[in-house]
Amino acid sequence: MDKYINIVALNVPYPPNYGGIIDIYYKIKALHAIGVKIILHCFEYERPPARELDELCESVYYYKRRTGWMANLSVLPYNVYSRKHPGLLKNLLANDYPVLFEGLHSCYYMSDKRLSGRFKVYRESNIEHDYYRMLAQSCTGGMVEKAFFLVEAWRFRRYQQVIGQADLTLAVSTADADCLQRAFPGKRIEFMTSFHTNDEVAPAPGQSDFILYHGKLSVAENEQAALYLVRHVFCKLSCTCVIAGMAPSARLKSAIAACPHIRLEANPAEERMAALIREAQVHLLVTFQETGLKLKLLNSLFAGRHVVVNKAMLTGSGLGPLCHTADTPEEMIAACARLLAEPFTPEETARRIRYLIPAYSTKCQAERLTRMIYGEK
Repeated sequence: MDKYINIVALNVPYPPNYGGIIDIYYKIKALHAIGVKIILHCFEYERPPARELDELCESVYYYKRRTGWMANLSVLPYNVYSRKHPGLLKNLLANDYPVLFEGLHSCYYMSDKRLSGRFKVYRESNIEHDYYRMLAQSCTGGMVEKAFFLVEAWRFRRYQQVIGQADLTLAVSTADADCLQRAFPGKRIEFMTSFHTNDEVAPAPGQSDFILYHGKLSVAENEQAALYLVRHVFCKLSCTCVIAGMAPSARLKSAIAACPHIRLEANPAEERMAALIREAQVHLLVTFQETGLKLKLLNSLFAGRHVVVNKAMLTGSGLGPLCHTADTPEEMIAACARLLAEPFTPEETARRIRYLIPAYSTKCQAERLTRMIYGEK
């Protein structure tokens, strides 16, 4: 019998070039590959409709977000209330299939009584009130932006109770799963790693001569990490250091320009980013927010050579045994200098395969998800 599912996405999940959108797109792709028929509902926000999604879904519906100051006049999080759309509810009620809500941003109709009796899945990507509180701490946009993040954190803390309406919650890290299990005792909370582009573990053997940091650079968390590396680590190394990602700020560009051996690759195409990840000798990944699971870490371990991280990057990931840990600039500099001289070996690739497959395989996770939703053994 055919399996159908509604997926409610906070944004158009194509192209898959940042964080949660990557998880959504490759989840859709993996479910499609094993025969699940997908009815996709997505909100347009700075991204146009994508014909590429038609190839993976039975149907795709697009909804306009209700942005602007009026959407802020609510006790609900702005990022939730702005995704209130009667057309979404109408289309969800047109069938009786399970509904997968991608992130709290998409959960406005999770508690609607008209959806009672439906099997509802909540896909967690962050403990949102912690995430927005940390954004407030790291933002550089002034008091208005900081106040917005703090208010949004307060709203999300109150709104999180809606998760209790889900029949199944999929947490992106073990740390988040533990946190949600404490908040919702008795509810079904499962750890499911992020879906990603890699079908196999395939780091390039050998070595190259540059270090890479990559991420969506317009995100405050990632800009903070990139600036930290430029000012405290990369500037003290003599090798080529590359920072790659979307929408870097003028401040970051200026900091990079002061060091000739640091190169910025702004807005690289998907193919170029994949090449950088594959060719870098060392991936240096740091974060100052212990939230969610960092997709850049998974991508680096599946497709890259040596990976150096700080402890916060590993929180709840279970990936520590595959990484080199360094928490101070001095430790990062020493680790990078050492690993630049060490070829990546086939033995290290084999070790990653044993560790990452099947636990972090998108195909295996898609099969596991269908078993949980449809009650198969």
